[in-house]
Amino acid sequence: MSGGSLSSSVAESVQRQIGHATAVAAEAVTSGAWAYPLLGIPYLLSHPSLVRPILPALFKGVVLSIAVLVALFFFAYLPQVAVLAFVSGPLAFVAAVPLVLGEAYVVINFLARSFLFDTVGTDLFDAVLVQKGHLTLVEKGRQVTGSGAAPQRLGRLITKPLSRFNVDNVVRYILTLPLNLIPVVGTAFFLIFNGYKSGPSYHARYFQLKGYDKSRRAAATARRRGAYTGFGSMAAILNLVPVVSVLFNCTTSVGAALWAADLESKGSSEGAKKDAKDVEVTIPRPGGEL
Repeated sequence: MSGGSLSSSVAESVQRQIGHATAVAAEAVTSGAWAYPLLGIPYLLSHPSLVRPILPALFKGVVLSIAVLVALFFFAYLPQVAVLAFVSGPLAFVAAVPLVLGEAYVVINFLARSFLFDTVGTDLFDAVLVQKGHLTLVEKGRQVTGSGAAPQRLGRLITKPLSRFNVDNVVRYILTLPLNLIPVVGTAFFLIFNGYKSGPSYHARYFQLKGYDKSRRAAATARRRGAYTGFGSMAAILNLVPVVSVLFNCTTSVGAALWAADLESKGSSEGAKKDAKDVEVTIPRPGGEL
């Protein structure tokens, strides 16, 4: 390949990738999907039947978060400030904060999902779908008991439980943490890149209930690539909020379900009522007790 052809190919590739990135960024903003993690916060807090079963786990999660944050800031903050001083100069004390918070999230998320929250994310996702009138969809993946005026109760899963951890997302998150060494720009790229990659994983349960195979999941993701980037980026920001990130993990699952419910109402073959009123749904307590 001649030098001119190579230069032309490189220029075309750069132009194509910039165009794709611009389109994804525009959709991330205009789709409004970034708002769903935020909408999940008031929705969860305003539904006692969803909050009560997870309150003990949330309390333990907050205590765990405080312990991890204190330990990491005590042992890891100043050493990382010293390293960042060579890159960021006087901004090192500020630049080290998101780096430590990102490290804390990895530790807290691992411990909380391993010992406290079990299938809480899936339970909340299913409960919100039932409340929004998509019982038929949820029944493809689990038993739901109760009818009429009585509260509906989520029962045993009849589909394979989702993995508590997305290994690819965790590894990618850890590998990209050093981006926070670059003040402001590095942190922004860290959040957006992880949002771009992890966004679709928040609808893993939705894809499972829909019965999507790998190719259909990929097609659904591609159609809403920018929207998933917006959702994932906002979720990544909430993950860095000290102490209450364990609560935001739950509210983000709720937000993902609210988005899924809207998608179903707009064009699903499930025939759910678009204006269905919320019904009370009881979820299992973490650990398996109802």
